[in-house]
Amino acid sequence: MKNICTVVALVLATALLSCAAQAEPLKVLTAGAFKEVLLSVIPAFEASGHQLQWQNDTVGNLVKRIEGGERFDIVIASPSALRTLESSRKISGGTTELARVGVGVAVRAGAQKPDIATVEAFKQALLMAKSVAYIDPASGGSSGIYLASLLEKLGIGAEVKAKSLLVRGGYVAERVASGEAEIALHQISEILPVKGVVLVGPLPREIQNFTVYSVGIAADGTQKASAQALIDLIRSGAGAAAIKSKGLEPAN
Repeated sequence: MKNICTVVALVLATALLSCAAQAEPLKVLTAGAFKEVLLSVIPAFEASGHQLQWQNDTVGNLVKRIEGGERFDIVIASPSALRTLESSRKISGGTTELARVGVGVAVRAGAQKPDIATVEAFKQALLMAKSVAYIDPASGGSSGIYLASLLEKLGIGAEVKAKSLLVRGGYVAERVASGEAEIALHQISEILPVKGVVLVGPLPREIQNFTVYSVGIAADGTQKASAQALIDLIRSGAGAAAIKSKGLEPAN
């Protein structure tokens, strides 16, 4: 009888642990440029019976956090970041491309929009601006790393750096809305949500840089089915519509 009771207790304990695991929210870590897309699909995801928790950060910081042992189920970042995480066995099963986004220019609502139609016009707009805000390359943000290199290639690195406001993370355009900077350079999907600013337009085609965002599933994650369900939703027609509405281009 004692043995039977022990077996029953073990079965019940296992069942309770299984229920607890199923009830645990899916934890998503995402690069900031994909945040608005994620927010737009969460209602449909949760309506299908799933739960989700999310946090956003720069790509560089996401890698540091995961390499440092932070628990997650899904990470949305650049392909190079995911390759790093694959090599350290933090994610497994391959990656899936979701979308790409280019860099844009923003000014305060009501301000005169600078001419950025050509590379030369873009250079002059930056040289004429009193201050320019973009992501601090040291924070690991994709757009900041690219822009720092671009400004040097255009021969205006020193001039712009002297009046730059380097932002460690978040929406760079908020610094324009607050009056701290005259021009913001950031990924378009991170300009559109900011109130009080307007998107002047994307960088000229010759110097545009698209950042691709892909997704990987944690190697030791316990909610792989739920993770795949979220990926399938983002890759669906509804997900593609959300991606476009947030200033990105869906993957083919």
